[in-house]
Amino acid sequence: MQNKGLIKFFAIIFALVCIYQLSFTFVANGIEEDAKTFASKFPKEIQTQKEVSYLDSLAKSKEKVFLWNTYDEVRNNQINKGLDLEGGLNVILQISVKDILFGLANETTNKDFLKVLEEAKRNQRGNQDYIDAFFEAANKANLKLASVDIFGNRNLDEVIKFDMTNAQVEPIIKQKVSESVESAFGVLRKRIDQFGVTQPNIQMLGNSGRILVELPGAKDVDRIKKLLQGTAKLEFWETYKIDEVFNYFVSANEVLKKTEEVTKEVNEVVKDSTEKDSTATDLDALLTDKEDSTKVQVNPLFDKLQVTQQQGFSILGYAKVSDTATIGGYLRRKDVKRTLPNAIANVKFVWGKEDEKTPGIVELYALKRSGKDGKAPISGGVIVDATDTFDQLGKPAVSMQMDGAGSREWEKLTGKVSQQGNAIAIVLDNIVYSAPGVSKGAITGGRSEISGSFTVTETKDLANVLRAGKLPAAADIVQSEVVGPSLGKEAVDNGFLSFIIGFSLVLLWMVVYYGKAGFYANLALLVNILFIFGALASFGAVLTLPGIAGIVLTIGMAVDANVIIYERAKEELDSGKTVEEAVNYSYTWKGAMSSIVDANVTTFITALILFILGTGPIKGFATTLLIGILTSLVTAVFITRIFLDWSLSRNEKIAFSTSVTKNWFKNLNFDFLGKRKIAYIVSTILIVLSLFSLVTKGLNYGVDFVGGRTYQVRFEKPVSAPEVTKDLVAVFESAEAKIYGNDNQLKITTKYKVDEEGEGVDKEVNDMLYKGLKKYLPADLTYDKFVNLYEGKQVGIMSSSKVSGTISKDIKTNSLWAVLGSLLVVFLYLMVSFRKWQFGLGAVVAVAHDVIIVLGIFSFFYTILPFNMEIDQAFIAAILTVIGYSLNDTVIVFDRVREYLDYNSSSDFKALVNKALNSTLSRTINTSATTLVVLVAIFIFGGETIRGFVFAILVGILVGTYSSLFVATPVMNDTMSKKEAKKMAEFKKEA
Repeated sequence: MQNKGLIKFFAIIFALVCIYQLSFTFVANGIEEDAKTFASKFPKEIQTQKEVSYLDSLAKSKEKVFLWNTYDEVRNNQINKGLDLEGGLNVILQISVKDILFGLANETTNKDFLKVLEEAKRNQRGNQDYIDAFFEAANKANLKLASVDIFGNRNLDEVIKFDMTNAQVEPIIKQKVSESVESAFGVLRKRIDQFGVTQPNIQMLGNSGRILVELPGAKDVDRIKKLLQGTAKLEFWETYKIDEVFNYFVSANEVLKKTEEVTKEVNEVVKDSTEKDSTATDLDALLTDKEDSTKVQVNPLFDKLQVTQQQGFSILGYAKVSDTATIGGYLRRKDVKRTLPNAIANVKFVWGKEDEKTPGIVELYALKRSGKDGKAPISGGVIVDATDTFDQLGKPAVSMQMDGAGSREWEKLTGKVSQQGNAIAIVLDNIVYSAPGVSKGAITGGRSEISGSFTVTETKDLANVLRAGKLPAAADIVQSEVVGPSLGKEAVDNGFLSFIIGFSLVLLWMVVYYGKAGFYANLALLVNILFIFGALASFGAVLTLPGIAGIVLTIGMAVDANVIIYERAKEELDSGKTVEEAVNYSYTWKGAMSSIVDANVTTFITALILFILGTGPIKGFATTLLIGILTSLVTAVFITRIFLDWSLSRNEKIAFSTSVTKNWFKNLNFDFLGKRKIAYIVSTILIVLSLFSLVTKGLNYGVDFVGGRTYQVRFEKPVSAPEVTKDLVAVFESAEAKIYGNDNQLKITTKYKVDEEGEGVDKEVNDMLYKGLKKYLPADLTYDKFVNLYEGKQVGIMSSSKVSGTISKDIKTNSLWAVLGSLLVVFLYLMVSFRKWQFGLGAVVAVAHDVIIVLGIFSFFYTILPFNMEIDQAFIAAILTVIGYSLNDTVIVFDRVREYLDYNSSSDFKALVNKALNSTLSRTINTSATTLVVLVAIFIFGGETIRGFVFAILVGILVGTYSSLFVATPVMNDTMSKKEAKKMAEFKKEA
């Protein structure tokens, strides 16, 4: 080997760099353990807060904790654990591009424009950005985007002129939308900085308007989701008083009587709210559940809205939360609105914030629209600072400071309200948080305060979002994943155990089969592991459970290059060469290098496609696989060679086998091609059965592909999945519960409100799930403990995920392109590499054969086998891994065929192909055996969450090994005409 000294130098340097990078991980883990120890001295409910405070104070102190590095620098250089190992929250937020476009059009009332907005949302294809769908729909409808009532308005007239074509307007609007999304990104980043979690991650996902937020260690799920989704649109409105609106309510009620039912069961107390004489009585009436069996004349509006009777009051009345939609519908009806007096013609009705003292009851307010645009007199844009504080009564509140312009407007507004005796409604995201009156004249200085029924946590959150600023458009959670810390710890333990067992079995096998040479391969494998983890730390990659599986799988595949080299060296020894000559030849391009390069390139291509199109844990799997392929190649080719050369320099005897294995797979002469008809029949039967099952039974699609919500719920005692399913169907209309691992754990799936938007939807579904499962849960398990995450949690929601219909369409599209793209790229690579399309066709047919059979097995057995066999992103990752592995195996055989064509004197093409298959059988069996041993270890010990994923790879490798021998090569042979095969063999012979 040339330049051995230089290679040793770089190997040592790289190893030292890896050790240095990994040292940050060990130091960071030690500091985090110190933080946990410190926090353990406090009550459980504040331990997380104390742990974060400890780490934050250490980070802010800038104290050097390791090799002149601060804790922040150490933390940023460690290997980051993914959500499935650390626990926490991962969400993808969709910034509503539709809302941004509506805002850019100055909230136009142009019916054609509004119709196009809806059309674009309805017809948006999988993986298509909404803005592209909008432009497509606009052009189809011949909508002129530069019109003054669309984008040619006064806000955009500097960049958009009336005579511009749609093609000229489109890039401008795209840029404006991009700026709005970037603004949202900045706002979310500011909010996230206040969450109190270590190493939060936020990143924009292409140009789709989607933002990924990862919060490792986050525990208060409902609170965080609310903070992420709240637009923080703050407004200050002048209110109407009840005496200004009451007559309208009476008129509205009379109109509704004509169309609503005339009789109904009513509350015993509530007969007609117009007869009430106090607000207290009205509220008591709403809170009374007792029913009277008598039927009476109804007042459609007043039976649901308990109107305030105190003149001058800004609170108009009270209603149940469940009735707000009905009341809102009443007040928006055209026949009802026609009764509006001119004095309140521009009224805007808004509900108040729910008070925890009277849960389920909210107040109704009437806001005064003013001016042509009907917007609020003062918006939240004037707020320069906000802090959580306490009001004069000692209740939690939020104090706000306005800028100069806002202060002047605030002085005008408060002065006006002080004279009129009404109130100022402080509205956040279209909810009235408080509506204080002004009794002492105009307020100067721009200082204001929001008070009400707040907790201390709520005021901290509210101050946080107000400081960060408002989002330019709604941010809806279209995909989420929640993993509890207890589940994360289990995943770490399972992953580590499978790693140790798989690694140990591979080391043992290499020594048993190859003797001393196997020992040197094991040393190279240890170096390979160091390089993989060092690279992960250097690149700031995130280690996930599938990522650990990728490393363990890489261990199984890492020996492949050494096996190819060793098998070639054995062949050269058998031909009479010395050990040194055999080693030297096996490391040449004509020896083993061409096979190693071709095999690794095909696997690398599929892993790269998976990395580009995958998300979350699957991207973690692809990352470790990509790094593992590169480091395995380096260690097998260079590090193993260093050990072999060192051994040869000491005149040690190396046989590349042991006394037990030295005659294995020698002098084989199996007629593979002669058995191809039998193989074709077997494969045809398997494919037909697979297709039949796929057509008749179908596949068990996970929420990744069809959308939905999934919960992993653990109970104290074993539960009946069918019984739980029945109870949940009564709650959600559609739900399914399956045993997940142990019989005290269920995987629950429902599509209930998966595509509905708004910050309260997820909490509503969680609450319904809690109530639906309450009889199976411990009596003392509260909703918060059921939903939220905490250390040592053993009962309740252990993890959950949500995938909206929009995201699931994108995932399906990406998955399809990933599989088809990998097949196409590999076909082209093999066709170019081997100069014959038949080689590429044989490989692709074999891969298609493998994929169909794996799909068929998953289709047939998903109702039979006791573990998760869903078709999701993890399954696609498994399929791509199978594609890469199957191609790897096939390419080795094809390389040997090419070699024999180069150097053999026989013109019998079939004989050369059979010889190639027999000569590579040892490598095929060895690599498959080591990989399968590793996969079995992961399957048994790796944990429930990746069992289906590993099973798909296991089946795929078994089928792939068979197809590389009995499908790929026979197809290549049979598509090569006799004339072409003879000509090819003779040409090579002459050459």
